[in-house]
Amino acid sequence: MDRLSAFGEAVQSSAFGAWAGGDIYPIANLVHLLGLVMLIGGIGILDLRLAGLFRRIPVAPLSSALTPIALFGLALMIPSGATMFASDAASLVHSPTFRWKLILIVLAVANAIAFRFLWQGKRLRRDSEPPPWGRLMAGASILLWLWVAALGRMIAYS
Repeated sequence: MDRLSAFGEAVQSSAFGAWAGGDIYPIANLVHLLGLVMLIGGIGILDLRLAGLFRRIPVAPLSSALTPIALFGLALMIPSGATMFASDAASLVHSPTFRWKLILIVLAVANAIAFRFLWQGKRLRRDSEPPPWGRLMAGASILLWLWVAALGRMIAYS
């Protein structure tokens, strides 16, 4: 048995894995979906604004209102996702769909961190429009998070 298989088996057969596969699974799934809606709803609207839509809405107050919602959604998704993973870890560690989802999550988070580091701290306070590469990053953010959501739904079918 390779290490990945052994890891998946160990997680799924642990007390946490057994608990996750029981009555808590539907609750974790609902919490995960709520987190997804908060994340994509919050960051998606902000990204659309940064990409050039809704130009009458100032960026700074929109970001102040929606970023905490998106971050809270992400915070809900981490433990609920871990719970759902633990319930079926033995097969998920071998799922290409699940692996792609994880890769895209890393890329989406890295994109968000890079965007904040490169642009927001300097220009958001003046409420100026992002540079072209900032708009591209905002568009990439929307696409990445939507792909993460789509892959998450597709896991059940792969």
